[in-house]
Amino acid sequence: MAAAYCQLCHVAILRRFRELSEVPMTVSLPAPIEAYFVASNARAVQDVAAAFAADAEVRDEGKIHRGREAIADWKRAALDNYQMQMEPLTIERAAQTAIVTARVAGDFPGSPARLTYRFGLGEDGITSLEIGA
Repeated sequence: MAAAYCQLCHVAILRRFRELSEVPMTVSLPAPIEAYFVASNARAVQDVAAAFAADAEVRDEGKIHRGREAIADWKRAALDNYQMQMEPLTIERAAQTAIVTARVAGDFPGSPARLTYRFGLGEDGITSLEIGA
């Protein structure tokens, strides 16, 4: 039941924010990953967190953020600090892993940049995310 509910949440998030996003999706992504990018570009941090499993973790800038509340806090701070928009460009899939290369533009040195987003996926959404150059 939790997996079906999670899928319904992702569909609702996508419908709600797809039109608000300033950056169109140019590559076909699994629902939770698309929800992550769409909600991020719409600055909807609680919906970003909802794309993750309850015990998921994010590794970014040398720090680890565990659980939806910490992930929402991390995303809020990143959006506030960098004013970024992300455009997924490519995806590579292998089992429960997806690697997305995205163009990221914002208020940071070297913008725009291409970053790699390594997602772990499970029945309840994104289980892990590691962001790097």
